[in-house]
Amino acid sequence: MLRFPAAALPLLLCAATAHAQVPAATRAADSAYVRDHYQKLDRRIPMRDGVQLYTVIYVPKDAGKGHEYPILMRRTPYSAGPYGEDNYPKAGPGQSRELTRERFIFVTQDVRGRYMSEGQFEEMTPTVPAAHGKPTAKRSKAYGHDESTDTYDTIEWLLRNVPHHNGRVGLMGISYPGFYAAAALPDAHPALKAVSPQAPVTDEFMGDDANHHGAFFLLDNFDFLQSFDAPHPGPQPTYTPLFRAEYADAYRFFLDLGPINNANGPAYFNGRAKTWNEYLAHPTYDAYWQARNLRPHLRNVRPATLVVGGWFDAEDLFGALNTYRAIEQQSPGAHNRLVMGPWTHGAWARPEWSKFGPLRFGQNTAQWYRDNLELRFFNHYLKGKGSFDAAEATVFNTGTNQWEQLSAWPPTGSAWALRLQPGGALGPEQPAGTGSFDEYLSDPHRPVPYTNGIHAGRNNEYMVEDQRFAAQRPDVLVYQTAPLPADVTVAGPLRAELFVSTTGTDADFVVKLIDVLPDSARGWAGGAMPAPRAGYQQLVRAEVIRGRFRNSFEKPEPFQPGQVTAVSYQLPDVLHTFRKGHRLMVQVQSTWFPLVDRNPQQFVPIPGAGAADFQRATIRVYHDAQHPSGVVLPVLAR
Repeated sequence: MLRFPAAALPLLLCAATAHAQVPAATRAADSAYVRDHYQKLDRRIPMRDGVQLYTVIYVPKDAGKGHEYPILMRRTPYSAGPYGEDNYPKAGPGQSRELTRERFIFVTQDVRGRYMSEGQFEEMTPTVPAAHGKPTAKRSKAYGHDESTDTYDTIEWLLRNVPHHNGRVGLMGISYPGFYAAAALPDAHPALKAVSPQAPVTDEFMGDDANHHGAFFLLDNFDFLQSFDAPHPGPQPTYTPLFRAEYADAYRFFLDLGPINNANGPAYFNGRAKTWNEYLAHPTYDAYWQARNLRPHLRNVRPATLVVGGWFDAEDLFGALNTYRAIEQQSPGAHNRLVMGPWTHGAWARPEWSKFGPLRFGQNTAQWYRDNLELRFFNHYLKGKGSFDAAEATVFNTGTNQWEQLSAWPPTGSAWALRLQPGGALGPEQPAGTGSFDEYLSDPHRPVPYTNGIHAGRNNEYMVEDQRFAAQRPDVLVYQTAPLPADVTVAGPLRAELFVSTTGTDADFVVKLIDVLPDSARGWAGGAMPAPRAGYQQLVRAEVIRGRFRNSFEKPEPFQPGQVTAVSYQLPDVLHTFRKGHRLMVQVQSTWFPLVDRNPQQFVPIPGAGAADFQRATIRVYHDAQHPSGVVLPVLAR
């Protein structure tokens, strides 16, 4: 989801991500273009159960004058506005300027229970396969509805009531709208020919937005839900936030807030937030979360799909990779393509994206994607215009600043196990001896910050940030290789394999893979490197697991104090070339605050934990013959 601080939500969530940074002069020109070239229609479309969904339709004014256009939809919980047929948007109606000028019949719809639509909103609406297909009285009454049926019913109405279409429909969306795009794929309407789920929310317990491997992402959800979780008593064009928590230093604010149940105090959610309460009421991978995992339902996918994500997406990197993977595995005949660029959440829809933090890409990667992939995809499948011969996976190598066209993702490679060694070394050698370990004191009252410096909202640049600030702490273990004798390209998902013990009964583990630049003035992937960046420890990938879920996400288990225990889990994919002369580094820690909420380090239900439950613990990470902790990297043969 688009997790922005509450104050920014009205601006950012009511428009496509592409328009958030468009200059005022361009917006004015775009507004005039939309009014001159599109007729705007506001309609309420009835679903099979009678609930009406507010839908805004933009029809090219030359439709029917020798032109028939395909329909390109976006379904959203972030407002289909502006509302009213005389009220035109400042940009759009397409997700990009390129699509708007190409001309489609654009349709934007408020989903159930959001903004001007009727009905009850459900977080990540569970899929109901028995309800799918053309509506019948029996099916509608017995099985209900889901996002596939709402999309089906919307398309059916559009085909019957909007003239001058060519019978083909496309669907796209970023983040939560990306989920709605993917959720339309099971038993899709026959007219739905092309779908692009972009950064789609997919499984909120395993890796998207709410939790990662059971560890709750506190900062994002607290900021986001204070507005998004406001009540919806009926159709309404705006929302009043439940509260506005304003702070300059998120680390200090959340530390002072104390246990997570304090967020339900009178100054904050106060028990009024439906989704927040659901999150905290389900601290294991129970039926609530399993029903909201879309992946098992991505079978027999018929529409062509273009799944898009960003390597630096702090919100739904998991969703893009695993939506693509689920379609590949369960719909082997589908026309399914993957695009992964050097982007934060939705950055491919911005007018310009040629740099991020200290990284310089040498090209406008967002424009290149829209011109060469997105526009061509919808033109081909919806208009029969041109060809779409993109590779199976078009992925950006974050170590070389080059796009790569691959025939499979992940590509074929070999597993390279790097083992933690005594003295902070990291290498392929199997550790020898017995009883070798490093230890640190994990103190939930002084957690390791996820980012350097003082920040209010989430600092997106943490995804590529210099990790020297963390390496200096005594509660972060650091291991690194010797300088590489040749380039090494890592392509695919990573795996952390730890052997640990704790004096407590629970613990989180954060493993980071880092590219360490040489201690010289050269070596940056983009060319000459300014001297301040010498020795930069660039974060390539990091991921957390709540240790109680090491064996089962459904049935958590305590640690036995002092007992060596295996903790193994997967980190999201990368495509990164570690250049000759660079080092690979692994850091291990047990707090990542306030990105992730604090683990009391006692096996207690965390949503109900009190201040006294938060205890310091001594964590050991072992590296001997019987306990070879390390990471396993998929190395691409060149």
